[in-house]
Amino acid sequence: MISYPLLTTQQSTVVCQLQQYTLIEIKGEDAEKYLQGQLTCDVTKLEIGQTTLTAHCDPKGKMVSLFRLIRTEAQCFYVLIKKSLLPTALDLLKKYAVFSKVTFTELNWQIIGLAGETTCKAFSDINAQIRIDIQTQQPRTLLIHPTSLDITPNMPYQIWDLLDIQDGMPLLSAQTQGEFIPQALNVQSIEQGISFQKGCYIGQEIVARAKYRGANKRAMFTLVGNSIETPEIGSEVEMQLENNWRKTGIVLSAVNIEGVLWLQVVLNNQLEENTQFRLAEDIPLNLYPLPY
Repeated sequence: MISYPLLTTQQSTVVCQLQQYTLIEIKGEDAEKYLQGQLTCDVTKLEIGQTTLTAHCDPKGKMVSLFRLIRTEAQCFYVLIKKSLLPTALDLLKKYAVFSKVTFTELNWQIIGLAGETTCKAFSDINAQIRIDIQTQQPRTLLIHPTSLDITPNMPYQIWDLLDIQDGMPLLSAQTQGEFIPQALNVQSIEQGISFQKGCYIGQEIVARAKYRGANKRAMFTLVGNSIETPEIGSEVEMQLENNWRKTGIVLSAVNIEGVLWLQVVLNNQLEENTQFRLAEDIPLNLYPLPY
């Protein structure tokens, strides 16, 4: 079987300018209370200086946004979110803010991603206003600052998406907004992504039912293979059933780096271990183990 090593075992230095993301400041005396009633994570348990992946759902429990929430003060939070999810995600997050003392400000700050233990240590003296260490199998650090930092990226921004795929961090896009409940993208297994003990939030009843009544039948998997092609988000792959192949799943994200295709695909969560997949007749895909 072909081996597909982690990027940080091949590259000694990984520095990316994350131009695919934008930063939103959320602050005000009701900021914590407001976000607690909106997001899947328990905002009250996120300490100052901490971060977590979290989701914002519609009343049907389907995710309209998936982003990194960062707490810097008691009533000041930052959201690191893919630009492709805007403006829908921000409009819905602000929808009920008129009744609360909370403001939302989109910021044009520099966002740098570092990956690998050596890289993160090498830039430990960079003075960024927000510095966040992400606890994934490939150590990563976010440097976020109002102005340009004295640091030169050496990798394209797509490399950060590849790191997310390898580390099992789901990537929601505009094409898949409103399609999945959080558990279909494994959010319950990542950081403090979903709290099943907190009070009500939008979509909470559906998310809880999926856990306690076994209503969720889907999960996110990583597939990898050698190909020059990159499928469209929302398209399907093929799965072998005895001697036949049938289309299945939904491609959540896709990154092709030097002829190696990495996919996140939402599939039936009851997969048999040796299930075979392909993109087309001549492009086999291998299941890549998730780190959780």
